[in-house]
Amino acid sequence: MIDVFIATCLAGILIPFVLYPFVLWLHALLAPAPVEADDVTPKVDLLIAAHDEQASIAARLENALSLDYPRDRLTIWVASDGSTDATVEIARRFEGRGVRLLDLPRGGKAAALIAAVEASKDSGASVLAFSDANSDWRADALRELVRPMADESVGGVAGDQRYVAPDRAADTAVGERGYWSFDRQLKRWQTRAGNAISATGAIYAIRRELFEPPPPDATDDFMISTGVIAQGRRLVFAEGAVAFEPPADASGGEFRRKVRIITRGLRAVAYRRALLRPSRTGFYAIELLLHKLWRRMTWIPLLLLLLLAPFAHRAALPFALASWGALAVVGVGALGLARPALTRFRVVSVASYLVLVNAACAFATRNAVRGHRVARWDTERPAAASVESAR
Repeated sequence: MIDVFIATCLAGILIPFVLYPFVLWLHALLAPAPVEADDVTPKVDLLIAAHDEQASIAARLENALSLDYPRDRLTIWVASDGSTDATVEIARRFEGRGVRLLDLPRGGKAAALIAAVEASKDSGASVLAFSDANSDWRADALRELVRPMADESVGGVAGDQRYVAPDRAADTAVGERGYWSFDRQLKRWQTRAGNAISATGAIYAIRRELFEPPPPDATDDFMISTGVIAQGRRLVFAEGAVAFEPPADASGGEFRRKVRIITRGLRAVAYRRALLRPSRTGFYAIELLLHKLWRRMTWIPLLLLLLLAPFAHRAALPFALASWGALAVVGVGALGLARPALTRFRVVSVASYLVLVNAACAFATRNAVRGHRVARWDTERPAAASVESAR
């Protein structure tokens, strides 16, 4: 009987991380949905929501102004969400160079983005692009981001977020970058199969007419980007549209950030539950279930595997090894989180990241069950990083 329990736990973990990628790859191979991209330059409003971002807003605006895109086709908007530092003062220095500033009361990122979209409605831009205040876009990122919009079936485009190499090793930076490399490959296959699951806030764009105001307690980039799919258009991944961001500073800040993001992410999926119906969205419904829900619940079978480890000697050898292996990974990961110096070893860094993410998923699940909502937060300060060296 213990063999059955362990096998069930293993299946619960492997389905979203092994079986799903294989089925996705097969679907993309056998039933591809090509995108007719081209060199187009629609008018774009680039929206940047910022709360207490004095350390990064000047560099963000210099980067945005230096993009290889026709200046008369691009308007940059900064929506300050009740900043209490010098964010507004710094952004105001760029108004003479065409940057538009909205000095808003504190209302959360969603409210700031909604205000920016409303304020920009008379700009004549047909495309809304979104960026984090600490992102650094590659010079050709905006051109690459809008290329798929030459295809009328495409309503939104997700760019490629990459973490820059920190000047000093962050606790779980290697694990984080490894995860995003895996996620990047999945996005390639998702696009070939029809739709990317969602976009990341660092870099994405949608057609203006498809913008739906996001609720304050859900992940805004997920809600805005999946609104494209909800309205019958495609959301695709543009690998050439690259944005660099630094990893989180330390495990404490990273853990809080992930709990917050996953809590809001679960709330967002609840808002978008209609997309989970295969009769409406086809294969995307299965992808959304496995990628955004099941994957975040794998902490449950992992925890059960740990609880079964003391009894695994009664199981067949492969199952016993699987249970003990899970215990070893969690043990190494916990050690890495307790002793950050050990994360210079790749195996410890990856294990630490896995433990961190699963613990965050567990806390976020508890938040979701209790109805806890996260509408706004204070910025987590990232580690210093060298964008130029990452390029």
